[in-house]
Amino acid sequence: MGNALRLLYGHCCKPAADESDALGHHGISAATVGVSALAHDLYHYEITSQVPEGLSKQVVSSKKAQANWYKKLSEAWRESKPPPRTPEEASRLIIQILKRNQKADVEGLLTFYGLPLPHTLVELSAGPPTSLPEGLQFELQTLPVDAKAVADGDTITVYVSTMDPRESSSVPIDVQIAAVERSKARAGKNYAKADALQKQIVDSGYRVLNIQSQEILARKYRIRLRGIDAPESAMPYGKEAKEELTKLVQGKCLRVLVFDQDRYGRFVGDIYCNGIFIQESMLKKGLAWHYKAYDRRPELEKWEKEARAKRVGLWASSNPEMPWEWRKDRREGR
Repeated sequence: MGNALRLLYGHCCKPAADESDALGHHGISAATVGVSALAHDLYHYEITSQVPEGLSKQVVSSKKAQANWYKKLSEAWRESKPPPRTPEEASRLIIQILKRNQKADVEGLLTFYGLPLPHTLVELSAGPPTSLPEGLQFELQTLPVDAKAVADGDTITVYVSTMDPRESSSVPIDVQIAAVERSKARAGKNYAKADALQKQIVDSGYRVLNIQSQEILARKYRIRLRGIDAPESAMPYGKEAKEELTKLVQGKCLRVLVFDQDRYGRFVGDIYCNGIFIQESMLKKGLAWHYKAYDRRPELEKWEKEARAKRVGLWASSNPEMPWEWRKDRREGR
């Protein structure tokens, strides 16, 4: 049992090779330190049956009750696929498992780890569609998303394995040959040739990715989130919007429903991740506008209005500048 949680602890806390520059001491970022501490304490509990020192200063229940919490939480953590990786996911797990406990205990435990309190969490209602939406062109099931693939709060780059039935029949023959030759070059330690072949593959819109020590040839798609417009990077809340989208999708496989392609070659689609509709989350957290000029869905308008009423995110400002107006002003040199 302890070994299983240790593996999950490692999965949660150990950064991928290309994420290390964004993480702090021991590979833990400021945003995830509470998640890492909780994972560590659950692992420690399975070995020692001891709850953390100092917890009783934050909660009112007895040590026996606290031990019961950690037992339940360690079991739930182990069964989660994937385990919580963000503070919000960890908070939701605690709230779900301890929902019958006193409010003071739940909030005390969350405070002990510096995790979001219940009233700060956004309640999400929209899940994946049960039938094919009108206007759907095709659907993508992506490989895990890299943090660096998030360009801003409404655009990400995703990769789909060429083993996917939709992709397998359309891979150009020169890309297939280059992928095989690259593998041979790497096996022969001819890294200069391997790099040249990788560039050829990338220039063709594909990439060889190393996922869990397995090389996968994948096709690249740039996705523009349908129906929302997030602040540009140089605008107020641009950084926060990008960080939030990164937290939602990093390291996860996405379901992308594609409806259109814009003038920049990006595919316009709805994104779902672990049952969460990403556009709903971005709107409710006040980190995007409903892009009414291109999408008239009433639920998007409703979610934006809810964020405005709560004055969360960019709506804390009395008159935030709309990104489409900001872009227009820059084009006209204002």
